[in-house]
Amino acid sequence: MDFLNKLIMEANNFIWTYILIGMLITTGIYFTFRTKFVQFRNIKEMFRLLGDAGGKDTDKNSISSFEAFCISTASRVGTGNLAGIATALAIGGPGAIFWMWLIALIGAASSFIESTLAQIYKVKDNGSFRGGPAYYMEKGLKKRWMGVLFSVLIIISFGLVFNSVQANTITLAFNDSFGINRTSIGLIITALTLFIIFGGVNRIAKVSSVLVPIMAIAYILVALFVVFKNFTEIPRVIALIFENAFGINQLVGGGMGAALMQGIKRGLFSNEAGMGSAPNAAATATVSHPVKQGFIQTLGVFTDTLIICSCTAFIIILSGVPLDGKIKGIELTQAALSSQVGSWGGIFISVCILLFAFSSIVGNYYYGECNIQFITKKKIYLQIYRVIVGLMVFFGSIASVDIVWNLADLFMGLMAITNLIAIVLLSNIAIKALNDYNKQKKSGIKDPIFYASSIPELGPEVEEWQDKVFE
Repeated sequence: MDFLNKLIMEANNFIWTYILIGMLITTGIYFTFRTKFVQFRNIKEMFRLLGDAGGKDTDKNSISSFEAFCISTASRVGTGNLAGIATALAIGGPGAIFWMWLIALIGAASSFIESTLAQIYKVKDNGSFRGGPAYYMEKGLKKRWMGVLFSVLIIISFGLVFNSVQANTITLAFNDSFGINRTSIGLIITALTLFIIFGGVNRIAKVSSVLVPIMAIAYILVALFVVFKNFTEIPRVIALIFENAFGINQLVGGGMGAALMQGIKRGLFSNEAGMGSAPNAAATATVSHPVKQGFIQTLGVFTDTLIICSCTAFIIILSGVPLDGKIKGIELTQAALSSQVGSWGGIFISVCILLFAFSSIVGNYYYGECNIQFITKKKIYLQIYRVIVGLMVFFGSIASVDIVWNLADLFMGLMAITNLIAIVLLSNIAIKALNDYNKQKKSGIKDPIFYASSIPELGPEVEEWQDKVFE
């Protein structure tokens, strides 16, 4: 097992150090300029559309724009926000947070492109929509093999490996706080997972739309309490983050590299910008224009990283808990909050982890389901996948934390590389859709409507946007 773990770590280091970091930053900057800074220019419109809840139609199986946002946020907001950020701080120091912020600001443009493309190339299935990278690879690039490759990667990574990570963190947190046997907790969350995922995308959407707002608001309120309690320390913390991100001592000692690597890896694991996961949720929404869901998913990146991840970072740094690597992951977050609010802090983090991670398990499962349906229409394979998801949730509940996290990093890297290539090649389509949206808004149309004919390159493969009236 040690040899396998070491092999996985070496593969991770090669992929992340020599390939993926450069691709993420380069494509993020490229999309930022191509879209004329869409992630900053359209903030007001993003909030307007989220409040509008996005035009769910009369079909009971349809998914509203807000519900699609909740599915993707359920997947984004998980252990990466609590355990992952703690690990980044423990290994990379406070400077990792700066690089996490930067990758979110840059990557938000990539999120806009991939989510808009997912909407454009979505397909209808029993009254609801499905889509994502596999679909725009097949329909937009005419490369089904690439779509199948991506589908296999996301099925393994999200449906199986990432869900093991989430379950692992839940059982560790409850074992530390309550002394409950990890196997017992694993059996309970496995049973709950199977109950929800066998109910299909609508049950997943309903669960997510309830859990996501509750857990996010509760966690933010506690973080704000810690911040106000230590209000005079805020300038010192901000200075510490920037000093560790750019400081001479860190540069000479190699700390800057560790901070950069951890900030980008944990930031991407958390907000998933450019990775190709969120577009699977974005495609489910019923909207009148693909750009609407592109905007909303961009807002999801900001919500995840700039707000929730920052909450964890400030709680840990303000607590003064040593960042020496002796404790990391969820145990570090629990220790930090307990030092600020008392013994109930560890219990609160355990409950947050339960809600955050369980909602991620549900959202992650759906990404796999969507891609199973891309590969084959035979229902038996979907049922087999659901059972295997349950088994992997249980496996993660009792497995070694290091090998699970390393597997998650490896598959996340391979997924992101495949998706980034596709969205660069198809980005012109998303840019033209954005221009169409802006043109309609400037002409006084409050609620723009998209037709495939507005982009000459689009043909009959764009099934849901042929010239028809949106209902």
